[in-house]
Amino acid sequence: MSGWCRAGAGRGAGRRCGGSPAATWSGRCAVWRRFRCWSRSRFGALHGELASVTVRGCSSWCPRGVFTGSSRWRNSGCCSRWTFTAPNYLAGRAHRLLAPALADHPGLRGSTKVGFPAPGAAAAVAAGILPREDAERGHSLAAGYVRWRVERNRAVLGRACLDTVFLHNPERTGDRAVLPIVLREAFAVLEEAAAAGHLSTYGIATWSGFTEGLITVEELDRLATEAAGSPDHQLRAVQLPVSLIEADVLQLALDGRGPIGEAAQRGWQVFASAPLHGGELVRAATDDLAALLRPGLSVAQACLLTAASCPGVTKVLLSASAPAHWEAARAALDQAAIPPRTLRKVCDVLAPHHPG
Repeated sequence: MSGWCRAGAGRGAGRRCGGSPAATWSGRCAVWRRFRCWSRSRFGALHGELASVTVRGCSSWCPRGVFTGSSRWRNSGCCSRWTFTAPNYLAGRAHRLLAPALADHPGLRGSTKVGFPAPGAAAAVAAGILPREDAERGHSLAAGYVRWRVERNRAVLGRACLDTVFLHNPERTGDRAVLPIVLREAFAVLEEAAAAGHLSTYGIATWSGFTEGLITVEELDRLATEAAGSPDHQLRAVQLPVSLIEADVLQLALDGRGPIGEAAQRGWQVFASAPLHGGELVRAATDDLAALLRPGLSVAQACLLTAASCPGVTKVLLSASAPAHWEAARAALDQAAIPPRTLRKVCDVLAPHHPG
């Protein structure tokens, strides 16, 4: 077997497994830092372009054509069950362009977000709804803004009741000490919206909140309980990156631990984002790694199936630039899950020192 990671992807101490070069912990972290910078700048645009989700056992996709007319949705051959979008995607046009398809497909479910003001948020600032300092730094989870944005999302998407609303990247709040207060107040607004029938569930969509120790599932559960005045709250979902770049998260989940394991124990939905890490994982991994994960799959397919095979994950977020890519992803996700023992073997090499 040749290397599992391509040249440059595993720089470090050169740890080997079975005589094969593999990504070391230090080398993987270097790759991860480089990929994170790239993905942070691209993540919103990538998922906003295609607003796509795959659910294991029920593939879902919102193709580019949906944004230019629902007739192309019908002609796409897509049997979709869930869409994933946000008001700031596509330079603020995603909701408006998605609305006709949602109107034509009332059974199509999906999620949207609150956090990054879309272009045209000046009215919210002028009305005192969006704090000016939040508008200037491009992120807000202030309670008044969350309330206003949920109503705007309902109106623009044409949905009286939103399926799931995510608070988008709470780590961008900026002050670790203030974050629990901000979240509790935002949760209270979302609980009010749920009680009014304006949304069914809500959640947290984070890029680094869990890995940086800013939030935990236990704390989120506690804050939601406080906001609702009861353990019977509507916080039912988390979104976080799951991939071979995030191998420590995957390895903890294999043990029923970490954010995924803790969310699964509570019966929450777990949305796995960035399964290919912005496409960079496809270039970093090798055919040998793909063959170990599932013989016969391409590197991209094997990496997608890895994220979908993570215990506790219920939905995998996808973006594809062409229908052929979608078909390849669907073919991969139609396969049986990769056995935990195989995932452990890979994780033991890629993340030998995962957090306790």
